[in-house]
Amino acid sequence: MPGPAHLHEVKALNGTIETIGNGAVPQGTAGNPSLLPTPPKSTENATSQDSIPPPGHALTGKQEHYLKRELLSQQVDFEISELESTTALQRFGAPFRSDYGEVAPVDSDLPILRYIFVHHVRNFPFLDQAREKEFWQDKLQVFLELFAQKHISSSEDRLEESKRRKLSIKAKKLVELMMVSGIPTASGYEERIRFSELEVVDRGAQDQGLLVNAPEGHAINGWDVNVAGVRTTSVKRTVRYHQHAEFLIRVRRPGTPDHYVGRRYGEFSKLQKQLRTELPGKVLPPLPRKNKNSTVSTFLGGGGDDDASSVSSASTQNTGMTHDDSGSLRSLMGAGHRRVASLQPDRSSPRASSEYRREHVTLYREDQRVSLRAFLRTYLQNPQVAGSKAMETFLTDNPVKLNEEEREDLDRRRAMDEKRIEEQKRFYEIARQRAKELDVYMERFRRDIVESNGLTRLFKEIREKERIADLTMEYQKFAEWLRIEVAATIYHLFLAEDNSPELFAQAKRIHSMIPYSALKQVIRFANPAMVMSGVLDLFLAQPFGARSLAQRVLGMALNDGIRTFQKSIDSLVTKIDDAAFCEKLQRFVNADEDTKNIIRNESVVDGVDLIVAILKSDHLDPEPTPEQVGKIFNAYVAWNNAVDNVDDEMKAGAQLFAYLKQLLKMYTRQRDKAMMLAVIEEPVTLQLFRDLFTIFYEPLVRVYKSANVYNSVTDFAAFADDMFRVLDLAQRQDVSADPNQTVQSFIDLCARHQDNFYKFVHEVHVHDNGLFGQLMGWLEGILEFLRHGPKGGKLDMNALFQGAVEMHQVDKAAAVAEIDNLIRWQEERKKWHHDKTRQKMAADHQSSSSATDPPLTPGSGTFRSSDFGINEVDLADMNDEIAGGDGSSGSESADEDGVENADPIAAERKRRARKQDHLRRSAGEPVKPEVKQLKGMREGFLSMLRMVLAD
Repeated sequence: MPGPAHLHEVKALNGTIETIGNGAVPQGTAGNPSLLPTPPKSTENATSQDSIPPPGHALTGKQEHYLKRELLSQQVDFEISELESTTALQRFGAPFRSDYGEVAPVDSDLPILRYIFVHHVRNFPFLDQAREKEFWQDKLQVFLELFAQKHISSSEDRLEESKRRKLSIKAKKLVELMMVSGIPTASGYEERIRFSELEVVDRGAQDQGLLVNAPEGHAINGWDVNVAGVRTTSVKRTVRYHQHAEFLIRVRRPGTPDHYVGRRYGEFSKLQKQLRTELPGKVLPPLPRKNKNSTVSTFLGGGGDDDASSVSSASTQNTGMTHDDSGSLRSLMGAGHRRVASLQPDRSSPRASSEYRREHVTLYREDQRVSLRAFLRTYLQNPQVAGSKAMETFLTDNPVKLNEEEREDLDRRRAMDEKRIEEQKRFYEIARQRAKELDVYMERFRRDIVESNGLTRLFKEIREKERIADLTMEYQKFAEWLRIEVAATIYHLFLAEDNSPELFAQAKRIHSMIPYSALKQVIRFANPAMVMSGVLDLFLAQPFGARSLAQRVLGMALNDGIRTFQKSIDSLVTKIDDAAFCEKLQRFVNADEDTKNIIRNESVVDGVDLIVAILKSDHLDPEPTPEQVGKIFNAYVAWNNAVDNVDDEMKAGAQLFAYLKQLLKMYTRQRDKAMMLAVIEEPVTLQLFRDLFTIFYEPLVRVYKSANVYNSVTDFAAFADDMFRVLDLAQRQDVSADPNQTVQSFIDLCARHQDNFYKFVHEVHVHDNGLFGQLMGWLEGILEFLRHGPKGGKLDMNALFQGAVEMHQVDKAAAVAEIDNLIRWQEERKKWHHDKTRQKMAADHQSSSSATDPPLTPGSGTFRSSDFGINEVDLADMNDEIAGGDGSSGSESADEDGVENADPIAAERKRRARKQDHLRRSAGEPVKPEVKQLKGMREGFLSMLRMVLAD
């Protein structure tokens, strides 16, 4: 049973390339497989056998698919880029007004976005009540056109990945995936290629935690670390010596021997502060609270008088306890653990049991050790943190040598880590076995949901039945499966992870602080609709035409930012000491987009920095003198040398260029804030905000009042009390002898409160005034498109290709060669991504067949992307393209905003290092072949696409 998303396992199968069809069988071929194209078994015969189109067709199934995909990709690129135009909405057609009159669907320049808007945005359950003129035309269209006219700076202007650009890339890929998977070809022979050796099995977050918590073999961004032990050190202050806990960190890096460093809790805190200084603006997880709790555990040692088996380490103390209960090492997973744990002897051992004796030991600061290990590994997940100077110093400076007592302590803690992971595996295995009994019912449930109107039927059942016991058998079994899933999630969050003690303590603390009774009464008697309406009136009112309070507050914040930028600008202008340079940069920032684009193109053609192109340009006043041109070129050369060579002499000469780059960035950001301030000052902004509030908030408030939601506050408080009681009991009691008891305790917890949760869902659904029914209908509409395509028909790629050849728009041989090159590129790219995945797994010491792999979790893999009409191969291709096409990860640009006042030369070094790192990671990635001939088919394809999407 495959697991839910989060962790991927790559299984090597037969190393071949398979052809994946779209599920459609050509007319006349049903029941006669010999009439269908033969799927290739390897790359060699893929070319020979599939190069011949079926009778009456100009293209093979694969050529059809990848021609369709390429033309759709070009169209999506065009339409997404056109959204920045101020006339984009006018070309959508209804409900937006146009200066050219009514735009029919078959005449729209943006047929894909128009179709998505009409069928999946405008008919959204809340927005379907919005009036065409008052909302869509007079408010939303006016606001979006005003925003487009402001020309907020792009990624190229800032030399960084803006959030808008990243969203644009992902939106483009999602739209492309939707169209490629949703719109079929007319022939029914459409085929895809994939490597069958890439069998991706998704795993749940529960399984991922097992690997993350493993003491060995978990390399993260080049670091394999484990807080392996704890020792006590004595530090003399004024007169007396004071003892402190020092955490022993085992550090492993490729090509270097293992070493240990000792760090006190305060040094972890210093590391966090140093990282905030080195990476300003980076969001860092909090440091776990100091926890001085120790853990009592039981080990079995050899008999006799062997002194080697005794415990003498200061961090592993004999407690002298003699009680005889054996137990689980899961006592490490909760706060304040007190349960006794043991390593059971092998009952088949010939050695008499009398030769073993129990050693009850206290593992000093054990909870703190595992929480700090989770803290370190979480930080190392970020490439910038892992490569920072502060992290390298923390993990490498002042290594220590371990004595015999400390090594014994490390061995005991390692054994406990392994025992804890083993017990977690047993928990998930038992839970999986419980869920396996539901497989037949879950398969029925899956088929029921993925069928037409399945979601609507599900919510209709919830609306009509007041109790879970009244539901049909499939839905009752789904509720049972859900209990197991929730139980496994609670276990994972609060018991299984290294940071579970910290999370458990925080959740319990927050729960104790919430006044549930008072909250219930406030919700019961207050009228949130009236309250929010009054608040909106207060903030949005414009007495006598003056600015509203909301405009004043937002304007104040933006004006503060503008003034802050102005201070930086004044300082830089003084340092540059050249009024002509500064004026020209400011004129560029305030110039129209056409002038900016001309100068940007000149920068690319001449191969120089944008600063050089701006200052030597004749398109902006004042015109530079020959001395100024020479000065800026000399500064540019010095800048490049200072960045590349870290030369102090060249750095001094490059300072002018560094100041100019900073000044351009400050001017750009100051203008952005001024433009945002102008948007806020527009009356239409406030009107749009009020309308959106009315459309979305008021229907939800009506449901909330009629469903008596306040009663659910008490139910939630009772569930939280019960959950913390079960968790406390699981931490204290020894349950390793019967893991079924552990599983059942969490399932029983969910069973005790499932009726209250169902009552909440039922009451909301009964009083929703049809809202949830409309929402399900909206989702069903999207699924209907993905499964069956648009009602306007299918894309006839063969007719399109033959027509383009007959009209001499493309050369047949050259066009077929381009399509084949695209197919070959896709095959090579898939193999490259596969090889990179295998290399990464090898570098991280992971294996799909590793004995440390956890068992598959319950309830996993109930649904697949193909159930909802999204082809799994297309989805994998989209993920590969997003991973390969984005030069920086989401975290890499998160700290850009924080370095605007930092050394620009250092910032440029970081930017170039990131670019080089991306080039290194993408080295060998197949380059997409140039497409020329296929562009000649674009007009015909656009006409056909308009007809298909015109409904």
